[in-house]
Amino acid sequence: MTTMLRAGLLAGVAALAMTAAADAASWRGWNIHPEGYPNTVALEQFATDVTEKTEGRVTAEVFNNGVLGDQPDAIDQLRNGALDFANFNLGPMGEFVPSINVLSLPFLFTGIDQMHAVMVGEIGQRFSDDMSEEGVVALAWFDSGARSFYNTKKPINTPADLDGLKMRVMNNQLYVDMIDQMGGNATPMAFAEVYQSLKTGVIDGAENNYPSFESTNHFEVAPYYSLTEHLIIPECICISQSSWEALSPEDQEIVRQAAIDAATMQRELWAKREGESKAKVEAAGAKINEVADKAAFQSMMQPVYDGFLGQNPQFADLVAEIRATPTN
Repeated sequence: MTTMLRAGLLAGVAALAMTAAADAASWRGWNIHPEGYPNTVALEQFATDVTEKTEGRVTAEVFNNGVLGDQPDAIDQLRNGALDFANFNLGPMGEFVPSINVLSLPFLFTGIDQMHAVMVGEIGQRFSDDMSEEGVVALAWFDSGARSFYNTKKPINTPADLDGLKMRVMNNQLYVDMIDQMGGNATPMAFAEVYQSLKTGVIDGAENNYPSFESTNHFEVAPYYSLTEHLIIPECICISQSSWEALSPEDQEIVRQAAIDAATMQRELWAKREGESKAKVEAAGAKINEVADKAAFQSMMQPVYDGFLGQNPQFADLVAEIRATPTN
């Protein structure tokens, strides 16, 4: 009788273990950046925290270097539940969530600090709510610095210097309009294709922040980096709506806190990496120039604003609210 009871108990324990294993969620995370990049380090820490603090109820793994597809594809995969979490730049998100396009207006923010003040406040929550309606749960916001122009031919000091240059942009009509307004030829292109396209002359230039300019080695083939700082675009740690809703309330809180902690880490790492990246590309011979008259670039963007708000008048108040937000 004792042997039979022991066998029954062992069978029960085994059944419970199998049920727990079957119920455990295996999460796949998308990341476009390489190993060691601030976003990568923070996203991997997020995955580790989620796995450890849910005690294996969720096991999360990050796939770096865009191996699961380019960003528009990854956004679509996340919305459909084929991916569970990701770090996204909000630029291409506007195709799926119209209000997010506001964040892609050139010279919208006065600086990085104002961007953070907007995104951690009530306006940021409204953006998050809009994203949730499209199947994307934004849990925290990453820094991505200010984007500036770089190219293979010459310094950019005035808008006229962009005339005729073929410039890679992310897939968003606002970026096309921005470049076209200054006389350049905008070329939407996947990020992974930029280095070779610069090297072979398919494009003349692109625009991005210091860490991306450095980590991709774009400075090797496009050494002129001009500090226009025309775009400041937030990034997010985002979770698929279906993956989020499958969590218990307890695990939702664990995942949310892990995202907040990862965002704090990312911002600290980002600030350090910007200085390191600038020093590295300068040492390698990149020619960096300050832009003395950014107002000349800003004034040329009014038709971009007029066109966007003419087609989307419901966002006029939102733009005004963002511009009126004080820096914390």
